[in-house]
Amino acid sequence: MSEEDKLAAEEQMIENEFQALINDYLNSNHRRKVEVITKAFNMAKEAHKGARRRSGEPYIMHPLAVARIVSREMGLGSTSISAALLHDVVEDTEYTVEDIQVIFGEKIAHIVDGLTKISHGMFGENVSAQAENFRKLLLTMSEDIRVILIKIADRLHNMRTLSSMTPAKQFKITGETLYIYAPLAHRLGLFAIKTELEELCFKYEHPEVYAELSQKVEETARERDQIYGSFAEPVIKALDKMNIEYEMRARVKSLYSIWKKMQAKGIDFSEVYDLFAVRIIFETYPGMDEKKQCWDIYSAITDIYKLRPDRIRDWVSHPKANGYQALHLTVMGPDGKWIEIQIRSRRMDDIAEKGFAAHWKYKENRIEEDNELDKWLKTIQEVLANPNPNAIDFLDTVKMNLFASEIFVFTPKGEIKTLPLGATALDFAYTIHTRVGDHCLGAKVNHTLVPLSEKLKSGDQVEILTSESQQPQREWLNYVTTAKARTKIEAALRRQRRRICESGQKMLEEFVGGPEQLDNTLYNKTLNYYKVEKREDLHYGLGSGELKLPDSMDKLLKQRESVEPKQDNLFVRYMKQAMSGFKKTSEENKGADAEVAVSQVKPGEIDRKAVYKLKEVNFKKNFIVASCCNPLPGDEVFGFITDKNEVEVHKRSCETGIKLKSRFGERIVATEWGDYKQYSFLSSIVFSGIDRIGILNTILSKLAEEIVVNIKSVNVTSKDGIFEGVFNVHVHSVEDVNVLISKIAKVDGVTTVHRALI
Repeated sequence: MSEEDKLAAEEQMIENEFQALINDYLNSNHRRKVEVITKAFNMAKEAHKGARRRSGEPYIMHPLAVARIVSREMGLGSTSISAALLHDVVEDTEYTVEDIQVIFGEKIAHIVDGLTKISHGMFGENVSAQAENFRKLLLTMSEDIRVILIKIADRLHNMRTLSSMTPAKQFKITGETLYIYAPLAHRLGLFAIKTELEELCFKYEHPEVYAELSQKVEETARERDQIYGSFAEPVIKALDKMNIEYEMRARVKSLYSIWKKMQAKGIDFSEVYDLFAVRIIFETYPGMDEKKQCWDIYSAITDIYKLRPDRIRDWVSHPKANGYQALHLTVMGPDGKWIEIQIRSRRMDDIAEKGFAAHWKYKENRIEEDNELDKWLKTIQEVLANPNPNAIDFLDTVKMNLFASEIFVFTPKGEIKTLPLGATALDFAYTIHTRVGDHCLGAKVNHTLVPLSEKLKSGDQVEILTSESQQPQREWLNYVTTAKARTKIEAALRRQRRRICESGQKMLEEFVGGPEQLDNTLYNKTLNYYKVEKREDLHYGLGSGELKLPDSMDKLLKQRESVEPKQDNLFVRYMKQAMSGFKKTSEENKGADAEVAVSQVKPGEIDRKAVYKLKEVNFKKNFIVASCCNPLPGDEVFGFITDKNEVEVHKRSCETGIKLKSRFGERIVATEWGDYKQYSFLSSIVFSGIDRIGILNTILSKLAEEIVVNIKSVNVTSKDGIFEGVFNVHVHSVEDVNVLISKIAKVDGVTTVHRALI
C-alpha cells in the first residue's frame, strides 16, 4: 500500500469513528447539539495533525475513543463530549485555555483546564507531581463533576491500549488506576467501568495468574449453567404468575474479585463458592411502587428457597452514597450451594452500571448534565479548603473514604447519617458540624457513655456531648477515619499552633526590648542558646512553656559565648558525618572483589526504561527486599528506585507498592529475577489441622526426607482439638516454598497449608 493510500485509509477510519460518536450521541436522551461536537472534533483533529500514539495510530483516535466512552458508556451530553475531544489540546499543542474559552465558552474551557496536567517541572524532587495533578483535578471537579468523569474515561481508554507501553510505564499506570481511578469510579457508581479498570490492571500486573483463572472460569461454565438452570426453573414460574416484565441472568464474578478473595482468605480457586450471582431486573410503569415490587419478588423467591438471614442487604430503602439501589439476598439453591440474588428495577440497574451519569436520564426536566453528588462533593470541598495540605497526605486523605463500605447511624432525633465502615463517635461529631466536632467531650451510643474512639455500627443511635472549653487534641487524629474529620482536626491544630507561636514571639520581643531589637544576629544567638533550628519551633516552645526565658539578656549572651566554641554549626556537623561515612565505606571496600560493587548502585546507573536484572554476587545483591510484602524469586515483582538510588523490590500486588506506583511513577522499573543459590530469603508457611500426638514430628520428618530445610523458627498452638502452626524458613525461591507446602499437605491430619500472606 502506497503512502497516499495509507493516509486515505486513516482519514476514512477517523471519519467512521466520528460518525459512530455522533450516532451514540443521537441515540441518547440529550438535546441535539451536533454542531458544537463537530466544531470540537475539527479543532482537535487540526491540533493533533501529524501526531501519533505509541501504537502507531493517529493521535486523534484517542480523544475520539474517550468521547465515545463519555457518550455511550456514561451517557453524558454535548458539553462533556466536546471537552473529551479537546482534553489533550492545551497540554500537547499550541492552543491555550483562553483560545478554547473564546471558541467554545467558559464551561468547556473550565473542564479542559481541569483535565490539563500540571507540568512536572513545577515540583521539587520530593514532591509527587501525580498527587498534585490529582489535587488540581479535584479542585476543578468540586465545581463541575464532569471533569472527573471525563478523566476516568480517559484512563479507561489508556488502560484498553496499555499493551503499547513499556513494562515500567505499565506498572505506573496500573498502580495509579488501582489506587485512584478504580475507587473513584466505584464512588461515582460507575460499576461497569470500575470492574473493567480492575480487570485490565489485573491482566497487566499478573498476566499468568489472569490467564490461569480465565481458563478455570471457562472450564467451570457448564457446571455453573447447570446450577443456574435448576435454580431458575421454579423462580421463572413464580415470577411469570406475577404478570411483570423482567429479565433474569447469571453474572459471573470478575477475575480480579475472585483473585482478591483467594488472596485475602488464602484459598484455592476450587474453594471459591460464590462464582456467580443471579440478577433480576424488572420494568417499572407509571404508578408502580419500585420498593414494593422488589419485596414482592423477594417474597416469591423465599417461598421456594431457604433464606440466609445474615446476608440480606436492603439498598432499596437506604441507597449507597453513590446512588446504588438494589435488594440483595442469599438463598440455599437446589444443589445445596448458596446463591446470591440481586433484585433491581430497570432504573436501579442503569444507575448501578452508569452511576452518577445515569441520574440525569431519570430527571423530570431532562436537564443536560447539571446534577451533582452534593454530599460527597461537599466533603471534597471541605478537604480542599485545607490551607496547606501536603500533596501525598492529601492523596491518602481523599482516598480514605473512596473504598469504604457504609454504615447508617441515627441522631437522637432519628435522622439518618451515612458513614464509612470503621467510623468512630468523633467522626460522627464532625459529620454533624465542625463546631460540634471541635468541642466534643464524649458520646452516648444507644444511651450508654462511650469514648471518642468508639467504633460505630449500623443502627446505632448517637448523641454527642460537648463543652466550649474542649479543644481538638493531636491524639484525635488516631480516632478518626473520615477525610472531613481529619482535615478539620489538622486545621484546628494548625490554628492552635499559630496562636501559641504568636504568643511566644511576643514574649521574646518583650524580653529583648521590642521587635526592632530582634535582628537576625540576636535570633541566631537565641536559636543556638536553646539548640533549636527554626524560629517557629523557638516561638512555639516559649509560647507553650516548654522553653523558659533566662533571668536577663546578659545571661543569655554570656551562656551563648561560653558554649559557642564547643559547638559546630549544622553544616560542619553534617560534613563530619559525611566524611566519617565516606571513610568507613572506603575501608570496607578495600580489597573487595570488583564484582561486588554491583550492590552499590551509582547515580544515573539505572536505566529506567530497560528491565533491571535482580542478581547476587558473593552473597551480595543489587536490590533491597521490601519488608512490607517480602517477595521471593519467582514472585511477580517490580522495582522502586529509592532516594539512595537503590532498587527496592515489591510484589505487584503489594498495597504499599500500589501507593508508590500511584505517587512516584517515574521511579518505577521493570525487573527480572536471576538465579539464587547462595542468598536466601525468609518466608512463612501457615498450616492447620486436627491435633494429634506427634503430628509436628511427622511434619518435620516428612520435610527432612528429601530436602534440607533451614528452619528459622516454629510456632504451633492447639485449641479444642485443632492446631495452627507457622514455619519461618529460609528459601531461595517460590519453588522451594511450593515444594515445602506440598510435603506438609501430604501429612495425615493437616487440612490447610499455604504461604503466609504478608
